[in-house]
Amino acid sequence: MTQTMTTAGTPGGVVRTLVPARIDRLPWSRFHTRLVIAFGVAWILDGLEITVASAVAGALTKSQTLGLSAAAVGLIATVYLAGEVVGALFFGRLSDKLGRRKLFMITLAVYLCGSGLTALTLGSGAGWVVFLYATRFVAGMGIGGEYAAINSAIDELIPARYRGRVDIAVNGTYWAGAIIGTLSTFILLNVINLSLGWRLGFLIGPVLALVILLVRRNLPESPRWQVTNGRAAEAEATVTRIEHAVEAAGHPLAPVDENAAIVLRPADKIGYLALTRVLFRRYPRRAVLGASLMITQSFLYNAIFFTYTLVLGNFYGVSAQSAPLYLIVFAVGNLLGPLTIGHLFDTVGRRRMISGTYLVSGALLAVTAVLFYAGALTAVTQTIAWCVIFFFASAGASSAYLTVSEIFPIEVRAKAIAVFFAIAQCFGAMGPLVYGALIGTGTQRFPLFLGFLLGAAVMAVGGVIAAFLGVDAEGRSLEEIATPLGAVRSTRSAGGTAVAAG
Repeated sequence: MTQTMTTAGTPGGVVRTLVPARIDRLPWSRFHTRLVIAFGVAWILDGLEITVASAVAGALTKSQTLGLSAAAVGLIATVYLAGEVVGALFFGRLSDKLGRRKLFMITLAVYLCGSGLTALTLGSGAGWVVFLYATRFVAGMGIGGEYAAINSAIDELIPARYRGRVDIAVNGTYWAGAIIGTLSTFILLNVINLSLGWRLGFLIGPVLALVILLVRRNLPESPRWQVTNGRAAEAEATVTRIEHAVEAAGHPLAPVDENAAIVLRPADKIGYLALTRVLFRRYPRRAVLGASLMITQSFLYNAIFFTYTLVLGNFYGVSAQSAPLYLIVFAVGNLLGPLTIGHLFDTVGRRRMISGTYLVSGALLAVTAVLFYAGALTAVTQTIAWCVIFFFASAGASSAYLTVSEIFPIEVRAKAIAVFFAIAQCFGAMGPLVYGALIGTGTQRFPLFLGFLLGAAVMAVGGVIAAFLGVDAEGRSLEEIATPLGAVRSTRSAGGTAVAAG
């Protein structure tokens, strides 16, 4: 089964390899299921963290907890999001440099430490407030780094024909974390002593992370990353172990066509400057596509998610105690979308499904805006409307992460994910500010009506751009979608399609 050859006696020399083709021809097995479970926790943790922080925000202003001002509490979320941006950029570069496996272990450990230490904040003095912000920043760095390292690893280890549905489903599990966080904090803040309850809320994620950290120890490095970094022998050993695990589970493997080999030169050190050249010289249309999809979905999500309690309270009279129950329903709708229609991104196709989910969610939001302005909705029907809208929008948002993780060369993949994630977070941060101002005291519906129309228009723009600039990546090898920067001559893809040299 040894089907990978390197040039003899040439350190860092040219490599001819069948590793990508061997990965893409694998049937689904327990190995892949274990992989998805171990990696999917990244988004569960982010959803959990955001929800817990939002749920305990009010509690942290109480005298029996930290007694912080509303402004100081609000800054906690900002610091966490800033940590995500810094973590994505910092660990994204290291993921391309040091490997996926090292980084998905390190980033999870960073998150575990940061969130765990948050619970040890003992007072509201200046020193403790700085400590609180520092721990939230560190936790955010860990999660931001997870986005870059994990999306890269998933795409490089999952067979091409399953890549779309798996990536979308995994990204969608953010909302499973939101459900867990909502239920947990609802119990902790209403049943347990408030001073202890908020601390336990911040410990839920680290406990889960510790368990997954043990599971991840047995996951392999990405053989694709190993090949492009001059570690052909290690890549051969890694993919052989994966094949043996699949065969041991009762899945016989067919031989791989020798024409599916790629020939490349191991990557040199490639930083963000090289990524800039790739984005604006080699793939400018894809850069516009990735930025548009990430920015539009981030703006809409942050705008609605961070202000939904204000809408329910100011316009429908829902109490703060009851609001979490509405969030659970909202989160279920978001979770079901990626899980139920994710496979269509592999069958119907990326371009149709991405543009379709963006356009449909935008159209539904526009209809809901009209009903809201007319006063035709109640708290229940407003929540149902959001569930239907975000059933499609959630799948679309997940497809944005899928897109930026598969349309750029492997040598810069993690950095590309990090850059587009950072851009999305920066633009997304404007959503809550804009919508918070539009909501006001809840006496006027027209400003928020315009805000909903703005969100609908933003999603429509993303959908139109996807329709014109989308990449038909379904079922195709990553090397066929984006030729590695180190490719030295034309080869054949796993499907027999020519891959142009870089």
